Amino acid sequence: MTIGVVGAGTMGVGVAQCAAQAGHDVVVVEPDPAARERGPHRLREGVRLLRLTRPTAATGPTGTVRWADSIDALATADFVVECATERVDVKRAVLSALDAVCPDRTVLASCTSAIPVARLASFTDRADRVLGMHFMNPAPLKDAVEVVRGADTSTETLTRARALLHGMGKRAIVVNDGPGFVTNRVLMLTVNEASTVVQQGTADAATVDDVFTSCFGHPLGPLATADLIGLDTVLDSLVVLREHTGDDRFTPSRLLAELVGAGHLGRKAGRGFHHYAHTRVLGGR
Repeated sequence: MTIGVVGAGTMGVGVAQCAAQAGHDVVVVEPDPAARERGPHRLREGVRLLRLTRPTAATGPTGTVRWADSIDALATADFVVECATERVDVKRAVLSALDAVCPDRTVLASCTSAIPVARLASFTDRADRVLGMHFMNPAPLKDAVEVVRGADTSTETLTRARALLHGMGKRAIVVNDGPGFVTNRVLMLTVNEASTVVQQGTADAATVDDVFTSCFGHPLGPLATADLIGLDTVLDSLVVLREHTGDDRFTPSRLLAELVGAGHLGRKAGRGFHHYAHTRVLGGR
């Protein structure tokens, strides 16, 4: 099966790696030449990380991965995962183009963080073949995916999504549609409040995260999690949630906005709420 991925950022390359390791032929579309050029390196780094963390797993891609600059390259794709920037105008352009190019059989899955599937589906003429497929970062190391069923998503589409994920060794956790779904409706509010706590001087970022890891037993605190996601993605998600819920609690904290404005985007930039002097990776999303 041919799997299309739109976007060669952190998430797009991670999804491509998962699909290739499951034996699929993958086409990654990335219009930005610099990001496209970094793609193969990021893929190799992802494979290396998986081998280090799961040495007994079969980690080498068995399918092919091809890099393209135009959505036209997905004209024969059976299933597409869209991993574009978390902005409605960007998603609209991508999904409209995919709808025009891809065969009728093609399922369009969005790795959206917060935009309701119903709104994304409205940008196409195949609402029954659109759903959310919210991979977590890093995608190759996560064993479950939040799958979002829109009001018009067909049972067949959901079955195909489940089968694709099962082949990747991942469990589909199916939820109904709504702004932020389950994950980010809860997580983004937590991150925003944690940022506000730091902004107001109640505790520094390390202490906030220590409370969550030591007192609650969380593997990562909310601010370290935000750094892993990417603070630009967190900011975009909060803006989307504020727009779709009308809830002022999702208004991004001043500290978060300042960090993003300064280019301190988290792990991928070497600095966010925390410093990562030796873990900076190439590229943005």
